[in-house]
Amino acid sequence: MTPPVYIDFLNKFDIEALNLTDVEILNAIKSSLKMQGNSETSIEPRTHIQPRAGVEGHFNVLRGWIGGGIDSAGTKVVGDFVDNYKDHRPSEYGILTLFDPRTGAPKAIVDATGITDMRTGAITALGAQYLAPSNPKILAHIGSRGTAYWNVRLLCSLFNFAEVRIHSKRKESREAFAKKLEVDLKRKIIVTENWQDCIKGADIVVEASRLLKPEALFKTSWIKKGSLVIPYGTMSAVERNILDVMDKVVMDDWGQAHGKFGSLREHVDSGLLTAETLHAELGDIVAEKKCGRINDNENILFWHRGLSLSDIALGHAMLDKAKSLNLGQRLRFY
Repeated sequence: MTPPVYIDFLNKFDIEALNLTDVEILNAIKSSLKMQGNSETSIEPRTHIQPRAGVEGHFNVLRGWIGGGIDSAGTKVVGDFVDNYKDHRPSEYGILTLFDPRTGAPKAIVDATGITDMRTGAITALGAQYLAPSNPKILAHIGSRGTAYWNVRLLCSLFNFAEVRIHSKRKESREAFAKKLEVDLKRKIIVTENWQDCIKGADIVVEASRLLKPEALFKTSWIKKGSLVIPYGTMSAVERNILDVMDKVVMDDWGQAHGKFGSLREHVDSGLLTAETLHAELGDIVAEKKCGRINDNENILFWHRGLSLSDIALGHAMLDKAKSLNLGQRLRFY
């Protein structure tokens, strides 16, 4: 007799009810990075679906497998539509599907809109944990939508910043973002009027802008000596010469370096950044196979593209907690 197959389903409201802590999120992603560094994972390059001309948006398709105690294959499809705010919608909707890698049977469907934001913020924060100067005092963040909230929240959970600065193109967006951060983090947020005032002199700079086309708004001359720069906007906002001032470049996964989008798209395509000039993948550093920062004079650039492994690991952690809290639904599939 064919064994039955059930699918665990978590929607947006289930995930909100889980109320994952910062530590739970960071631990889930850190464990997946360590497994990546120890070659206990498989990652396929992301692909994109461009649905139609005239619409400012596309779909990202991420695929992978993670071993250890998780042992799940997974696919995440996330739509990235920058004009959604006009309809009071999130910029991104996402679905994560998990499968049994021994039989191919589906295991779970999870709303991945929140997962995308949380895991991206966790990668940003963990990158800083290993690559930031020893006592960073000023955080600069460009961008106020999508993954921006979790970037700032999780960075502030790891570091005692004297200043947190933010900037984004629309005044109403950046001011609303600052108010939310001030309420949730119980600290002052400095809203700047332009990129330069936000970035100059900062110890950690996160560039998560949502440009419609590549535009070098982030000037290399603003980078402080000994800082960590994390640019990961879909469209590049950095100058071509940014690598000239970097002592190390780290990625989450070199296999994601090629493709249609990305902050260092031109640098990869023109050969300015190669597998040989890349210092390390973050997983290798977490697994202690390569070094991170070795002194406070280094300029380090960390470019993360987003990993299916992070989605799978965080989805798995959510499903585990949901079971303990009796949240979600179980659907008969087969």
